[in-house]
Amino acid sequence: MRILIANDDGYLAPGLAALVQACEGLGELDVVAPEQNASGTSNSLTLHRPLSAYTAPNGFRYINGTPSDCVHVALTGWLPQRPDLVVSGINQGANMGDDTLYSGTVAAAMEGYLFGVPAIAFSQVTKGWAHLDAAARTARSIIEQVLASPPAPGPWLLNVNIPNRADADQLPREVTRLGRRHASEPVIRQTNPQGDPIYWIGPPGDARLAGEGTDFHATANGRVSITPLQVDLTDHEAVPAWRQWASRGAGR
Repeated sequence: MRILIANDDGYLAPGLAALVQACEGLGELDVVAPEQNASGTSNSLTLHRPLSAYTAPNGFRYINGTPSDCVHVALTGWLPQRPDLVVSGINQGANMGDDTLYSGTVAAAMEGYLFGVPAIAFSQVTKGWAHLDAAARTARSIIEQVLASPPAPGPWLLNVNIPNRADADQLPREVTRLGRRHASEPVIRQTNPQGDPIYWIGPPGDARLAGEGTDFHATANGRVSITPLQVDLTDHEAVPAWRQWASRGAGR
């Protein structure tokens, strides 16, 4: 068993160290993470400059790129052999609902999935690293269970969100669907020392669709949320209506 571990908070993040420790004894571990915090970079790859790779004193490898860069480079030439599992995290803060589209944590796991490797993204619901040890125990338990009895054949992608609680590893687990958020809060406008306007992206909005069965609902009610993800963004239910629409405009 060989496990590739990545994150988006950077190679010095406590969550990464906790996840590595949680995976010890499960197999050969390879760690490849971003040099700096790369939260919100989604699935972006660095295509217009070369990437530099380094090895930290503790053996962690890191790259001056995105989370997707890390897994991509690892899988296409840096690792001595292909991993059996990719895990990402433990992220500082939730990755639920619309967050998954922006998340570098989820993207790192998804990059492994795109290469046909099973993958799991782990996040704590609240920032601050409170009860990180319990989150790490939860991650270990989920990894052990899924390796012992995979839920489905072929590669799969899971997004796990863990409440910041000392008893997180004892909480019930719920398989959920993604909720939705309101639009982001307004942009924050400031002025730089030269007098030019600068803008900060506002904080994410509140949960909008957070009913029973969603990741938001599960974690708010003291459960660990486990959401199976896929890459196909096709709106399959809308395809027939759009085909009719296209046929009406054919030949015009």
